[in-house]
Amino acid sequence: MANQLFARKSIDKLSADAFSEGAHNLKRTLGPGNLVALGVGAIIGTGIFVLTGSAAAQYTGPAIVLAFILAGLGCAFAGLCYAEFASMIPIAGSAYTYGYATLGEFVAWIIGWDLILEYLFGAATVAVGWSGYVVSFLRDFGINIPPEWSNAVGVEMIQLPGTSSWVRITEQLTASLAEQGVNIATLPHATGIFNLVAAVAIALVTILLVIGMSESAKFNNIAVIIKVGVVILFILAGANYLFGHSAEAAENWTPFIPENKGGFGEYGWSGIIRAAGVIFFAYIGFDAVSTTAQEAKNPQRDMPIGILGSLVICTILYILVSGILTAMVHYSQLNVAEPIAVGIEKTGYTFLRDLIKIGAIAGLSSVMLVMLMSQPRIFYTMSKDGLLPPIFGKLHPKFKTPHVSTILTGTICAVVAGAFSVDELGHLVSIGTLLAFVIVCAGVWYLRVKEPNRPRPFKTPLVPLVPILGILVCVGMMAGLPAETWYRLLGWMAIGIVIYFAYGKKHSVIRQENNL
Repeated sequence: MANQLFARKSIDKLSADAFSEGAHNLKRTLGPGNLVALGVGAIIGTGIFVLTGSAAAQYTGPAIVLAFILAGLGCAFAGLCYAEFASMIPIAGSAYTYGYATLGEFVAWIIGWDLILEYLFGAATVAVGWSGYVVSFLRDFGINIPPEWSNAVGVEMIQLPGTSSWVRITEQLTASLAEQGVNIATLPHATGIFNLVAAVAIALVTILLVIGMSESAKFNNIAVIIKVGVVILFILAGANYLFGHSAEAAENWTPFIPENKGGFGEYGWSGIIRAAGVIFFAYIGFDAVSTTAQEAKNPQRDMPIGILGSLVICTILYILVSGILTAMVHYSQLNVAEPIAVGIEKTGYTFLRDLIKIGAIAGLSSVMLVMLMSQPRIFYTMSKDGLLPPIFGKLHPKFKTPHVSTILTGTICAVVAGAFSVDELGHLVSIGTLLAFVIVCAGVWYLRVKEPNRPRPFKTPLVPLVPILGILVCVGMMAGLPAETWYRLLGWMAIGIVIYFAYGKKHSVIRQENNL
């Protein structure tokens, strides 16, 4: 039974297939610069444009900076483990393939099923952020989309005095407005019905993907330049504003770590731990680099550079943005879908306002596109391995795209994006991603013990210390997430296990080949 569940793919065969000209139709055109750009392009998205504000407002206050450092540390350990696998198994499939080659089929299924949380629900999270910036951008031109149709089901909001911005009601916001002499009951109220804007965004991207839309490395490099340029503009504008408003910045940063309200995750140090788990979603793009292994010119050398290089760059940007944002605007007012736009409006640099929003919309659009492209690819790979029905691997006769899985992914994603808030989605995506990273770290450690003499172009340093630290930090951040997020993860995994034993186990290609 154990041999059946944990049948492994041959690493030697995977490596041979990766460099076999007949094994794929992908050209090896990506150098280290392209791979770093791909990583930055995938990472710079909802994390920096959306979750920075909501996490600061709900869990940490200005100490969101510390949460980003903690999350970045966990990513560094996981990134080193990813780099070893990516150099050793330079083939598409990311954590799913790594798990299949090291820990066996059942673990690979768990990772593949878990990656749906990362990509499908991740795309939904990005769509919610996209919605916030589009609504804010249109509002600048006098086009007002009712908050009921641009927010999740049941979300209670109020309109901030003197502005056109709608913000979710929280205890911290209520207290902050009361200190200013504003009674929250006197402000306009609204309740979310369905985020139609986010759902439409997913629908449009899905149509493009079915027709057959591909991004070249050149296009992605341009997108990265736009996104990073917008982030740098915000940093420069914010720093210039704070230079003349140091007293206001000091007030907004006091206390730097707000006092805990009595429950775990309600500010204080436990809030930092919880926020680190929530904003971990901000970093998930670095593992997307590993899915391009078959398109890298020299994957053994370049994949580690792409993974670790993009991780370092984005961590620095996250720390700068979160620090400046919470110094400019009191954290209680940042529980919105477009916090960077709120920060720019505070500076008074109106000529930058629309530019920042356009950049954010473009950046979020590219991330949404990449995620909705990646999920059908995971389905496609699992279908070819026999773990999902053949229809998931079916290509459109004209467009040559996996249209069935793309349409299914898009439909579910649109409903999820419209029904759930960004923090609920972010929690689920983060816990799913953290679980995948734990398995990758464990896989590196296991393979070092199982096959210590296997060639490794890039070796994770200090094994088993680094994998163990990666596992501990990731599990620690998982433990800091709300209980309901764990219930959803366990429910999701239970569904996946039922599907595996009902279908995948019986139709597994590798088990049929090995007569298991």
